[in-house]
Amino acid sequence: MNKISIISAFLGGVKNRYMTYIPEREIREKIEIASKIKGVEGLELCYPQDFKNPAELKSLLQSHGLGVSAINARSRRQDRWIRGSFTSEDAKERAEVVDDFKLAMDIAQEFGTDRITTCPLNDGHDYVFEMDYLAAYDYAADSFHKICQHDPKVRICIEYKPSDPRVHCLLASAGETLAFCHSVGDQNLGVTLDFGHSILAGERPAQAAAMLHRAKRLSYVHLNDNDRAWDWDMLPGAFNLVELIEFFYYLKEIGYTDDWYGYDVMSKEVDTSENFDAVVRLTRKIEGLASRIDRDRMKEVMKLRNPVRALMTMYDMVF
Repeated sequence: MNKISIISAFLGGVKNRYMTYIPEREIREKIEIASKIKGVEGLELCYPQDFKNPAELKSLLQSHGLGVSAINARSRRQDRWIRGSFTSEDAKERAEVVDDFKLAMDIAQEFGTDRITTCPLNDGHDYVFEMDYLAAYDYAADSFHKICQHDPKVRICIEYKPSDPRVHCLLASAGETLAFCHSVGDQNLGVTLDFGHSILAGERPAQAAAMLHRAKRLSYVHLNDNDRAWDWDMLPGAFNLVELIEFFYYLKEIGYTDDWYGYDVMSKEVDTSENFDAVVRLTRKIEGLASRIDRDRMKEVMKLRNPVRALMTMYDMVF
């Protein structure tokens, strides 16, 4: 069974462009909250925000019995790399990004994880002729190659997303990100499949998982949900229940069963602990629904390519 972790940022301040729902919290308080939520076994720590005092951080995690699913290395910062990080036109900025990620990789192993995940949200474009696409792919490939070469034992996982804050992110879908990983060539470069981002990209998340698995590039999974119009980071199953059931079915099919789920679910005005208690309970309930599917029977039905029979078979087994 996959363990559940929470991205630390989602245990802290909650705000949007219009309102602040919850003020920012220190990492100590975030750890205390997570440790009291039944079923949460770890955190996805954010670099560099959470690492002001690494020794104290490690001690707090150990004393609260929490593991680390991954280090979320932030490639967008408030004070630098405004026009992109991996794809910046400034070679000095790209070198800064590479050096910073190397530090994050070293820290990851100290904290018991071999996984760096990053979502290059600010690497993209808003307007036509804003970016030299050929140069941008070259810059990104060179940056990620240098990062991967620093320590091949540490997996670098690219989390794709169609947009935000850029109108179009450079790596916007599973297929684009997979093609990019192949072009870079390093075996420790893979993909973080965020269920909500996949939905937003117009994908079937289960199909995306199957594709990435075949290429040996499915490195990590984030779970949340949305209404297909915006990345709302909602409770799992809130809108796309049957897609999530199919996703869990395929995760078991491809052997992603003894790893971690990382959660980024926005609590907004709801108590943070109550919100993530629901995350845990819904996750296990929906996994339970997926487990009701007789795999041999479903495979027989899928071979018929009869969508009516397939859907009715799934509903009869699950519900």
